[in-house]
Amino acid sequence: MKQNNQNRRHGFTLIELVTVIVILGILSAVALPVYLDYRADARAAACKGALGAMRAGIANYYAYSATPAGGGNAAYPSLAILTTANSVMNGNVPGNPYDTDGTDNNVEAGTTLGVVVGTDGGWAYNAATGEVWPNTNVDGENAF
Repeated sequence: MKQNNQNRRHGFTLIELVTVIVILGILSAVALPVYLDYRADARAAACKGALGAMRAGIANYYAYSATPAGGGNAAYPSLAILTTANSVMNGNVPGNPYDTDGTDNNVEAGTTLGVVVGTDGGWAYNAATGEVWPNTNVDGENAF
């Protein structure tokens, strides 16, 4: 029996291709907001981790300065000491993931916790009280 060449299918129909494209569009519309939430959560976690490390380093400096080996007077590190590598932190001050000025680990002198100082981003630090906070205008991240 001879088979007709017109009855054999070669490839996909237009309806099948459009259906696949629509399904992929729906899946990406659902997945994209979830991915963006993961990015925001990761950035917040990185900021909290860096901030915790800085606060621990400042607290250790304060405790050490109260001992006879540290001078006997409990004091928070000055801005210059805080930003000097290997004096308060092991290495440099960690970068703020919300910082957009291109300088990874800049620290500005601040006086009020949570208030942004200048336009440099990074961190704000009050040497009189030992408080440190993110120095950027991202909603909710100054509450860390």
